[in-house]
Amino acid sequence: MLDSCGVAMSKSFLAFVLLDSPASLNTGALATALRTRHPELASEMRDDDAAKMREGSGGASVIRFGDQLITVMSMPTAIPHDPGLWSRTAITWPEAQVVAAEHRGHLIVSVLGKDQQLLPTARLMTAVIGALIATMPQCGAVVWDGKVAQPADLWLHLSAQSYAPFPDYPFPLWVDILPFRSEAGIGAVTMGLSAFVGREIEFKTARLTLAALIEKVAGLVAYLIERGRVLGDGDTFGGDPKERIAVRYKNSDRFNGMPVFLCTDGSSS
Repeated sequence: MLDSCGVAMSKSFLAFVLLDSPASLNTGALATALRTRHPELASEMRDDDAAKMREGSGGASVIRFGDQLITVMSMPTAIPHDPGLWSRTAITWPEAQVVAAEHRGHLIVSVLGKDQQLLPTARLMTAVIGALIATMPQCGAVVWDGKVAQPADLWLHLSAQSYAPFPDYPFPLWVDILPFRSEAGIGAVTMGLSAFVGREIEFKTARLTLAALIEKVAGLVAYLIERGRVLGDGDTFGGDPKERIAVRYKNSDRFNGMPVFLCTDGSSS
C-alpha cells in the first residue's frame, strides 16, 4: 500500500538531477542548449548571463530569465535516500531503485525568490533541467520537489514541451499518478499535485478500466494546474451530462490522512 503525508502548498520548487558520477556544469553548453531547445526563452535570457551565466561560490551558477534567476549547484554526493519515494516510483519505473542506489552526484536546481507563480516557475525549471540533461550524459534521473522521480530520458523528451499550451505541457514530470486496488474495484492517487493546489487526487471506481481511470485523473491534474483550485467540496464534474463525478474534500483514509480531492463516479463509495 502506498503511504504519504499531507503537505502544505509549495511557494516554489526544488529539483535534484541525479548523476552517475560527479560532474561540473558547462554553463556555455547549457546556455546554447536552452537557446536551441527553447527559442521562446531567448529574448528573456540576458546576453552576459547566457554566455557565461554567473558562477558564484560553492559551485553554484545562476542564469537570468527576465526577472527570474535559476540557480544550479553541483554536488559530489548522492542525495539522501528516501525509501518511500523510490518504493512509489518503482511501481511505474522498475529500475528506479537501482538508479537511486548507484548515483554518485547530483545537481540542485531552484528559482531564487519567494512566492513565485507556480506554473511559470515549473515551466522554466523544466526547460532548464531538460537542457542540463541534453548536455550531461551522466544524468540518470530527476527528483521533482521531493515527490516525483522520473528517468532522465523521459525528462529529456517531455521537457521539450515546457512551453506547450494547455493541456500539453509536461505535467507528468511534476505529478505522479499511481494505481491501487480499492474495496469496490480500482483507484489512482496523485503525488505532487498538492504543490499546485494544496491537495492530491484520490479517485476510486468500479466502472472504469485502469487505462480510462489514469486518463481521467491525468486530465483533471492538467485542468487543476491550469485553472487552480476550482473544485469545491461537494462539486461534481464530468465530460458529458451522463457522467457525474462527485468530489469531496477529505483527509485520506488510505494514505495516512493526506488531504485529497476524493473523487467517485457513482460506482464506488
